[in-house]
Amino acid sequence: MVDGNEWLRVRGMGRERFAGHLADYLGTIGYTVERTDTNEPSESRVSAELKRMNPAVPEAARNLVFTVVPTSGGAAVVWTAPRSVPAPDRARFDRLVSEIVHHLERLVLTESHATARVSRSSDVRLPWDTPT
Repeated sequence: MVDGNEWLRVRGMGRERFAGHLADYLGTIGYTVERTDTNEPSESRVSAELKRMNPAVPEAARNLVFTVVPTSGGAAVVWTAPRSVPAPDRARFDRLVSEIVHHLERLVLTESHATARVSRSSDVRLPWDTPT
């Protein structure tokens, strides 16, 4: 269902729970989050719009959209939007992405008592990293 374009993968935790963790974290850093769960296709969509200014969030990250789909034994997150990042925002945007990943890794490990794990594929490319 993700066709190899997932951003993150979680093992040992379901799609709804992981989408909830992602939505909760985005809410704590200043986003207003809307989450939609559907059964056909089986996915959770997390849309976030920056409402409270945060100096760590670049202009290009004002609106974020993720799709969380189930996988065997867990879930995968597909980065849906934004698809491109202007060069001046690239470093801050990459730092924000790294902070989101590290927060989710710690949260999942702590909540599951280290039985669930978040991982990033070594060959993952976010939409703005792909050559044009």
